[in-house]
Amino acid sequence: MRGKIKIITAMLVFGSIGVFVKNINLSSSEIALLRGIIGSLFLICASFFSKQKLSMTSIKENIIMLVLSGAAIGFNWIFLFQAYKYTTISNATLSYYFAPIFVTMLSPFILKEKLSPGKIGCILTAMIGLFLIVSMGEKSVLGTYNHPVGIAYGLSAAVLYASIVLMNKFIKNLSGFETTVIQLIIAALVLAPYVFMKENMDLGNMNATAIICILILGIIHTGIAYFLYFTSIQELKGQTIAALSYIDPISAVIIAAIFLGENMGFIQVIGGILILGSTFLSDRIDAKPYSVSNIEA
Repeated sequence: MRGKIKIITAMLVFGSIGVFVKNINLSSSEIALLRGIIGSLFLICASFFSKQKLSMTSIKENIIMLVLSGAAIGFNWIFLFQAYKYTTISNATLSYYFAPIFVTMLSPFILKEKLSPGKIGCILTAMIGLFLIVSMGEKSVLGTYNHPVGIAYGLSAAVLYASIVLMNKFIKNLSGFETTVIQLIIAALVLAPYVFMKENMDLGNMNATAIICILILGIIHTGIAYFLYFTSIQELKGQTIAALSYIDPISAVIIAAIFLGENMGFIQVIGGILILGSTFLSDRIDAKPYSVSNIEA
């Protein structure tokens, strides 16, 4: 029960990310960089207090995959935060949750896993769901939103997330916690030169709300939520973890409706159900359910 409470808490925290990102008056790349710095520092401190040691030998053995996946995490965040800027949190979250479908589609080529008829059906169902969301989003432009562009950013983030999942399957002899700490450090290191070359970063322009939100994003949404997640997966079965992970997108839609007044039309709701339902069924078809791997959002 303790493990379930921790992972449910983590998923609810992940589900609220969009609300906080929308209140930070920085570019997506700047937000991603600060999240990586604050989150990695928090987890490094947590590793000392929880006595979770980092294996330098295993890190060196996996350094190429760690660098590639760490960089993918950083740019994954940028695309996701861009999605929040161009469309509703609901649309961004549901398009981002297309990642398991991308994993399923790429697995036969990268992992040499067989694509069963059931999985093909799940892929087609998810695509129908995405079509419903995109088509209705295009008709329901709210304010300065550009839904097709936002959804495209969400799908780009999903592709990077899928690549992280697949790369992590090649990382050996490192725990999920160790892998995540190193990946977050690398994400910050990769994003730093990108941000300083591309952006005129001036933290002095941040208002009080933005400062509070970026601290919450780094400490709670990254540090604490990841710590809760990784300590919980040691206590739970894979199928339980996969099932409870769907609290994240569902809570994101509900939180956005409550705090931002974002509502989904009936057709979009059907599209969301088709996407989440197909990813859930795809997990159940396998004896080894899809794991959210190391980075949830």
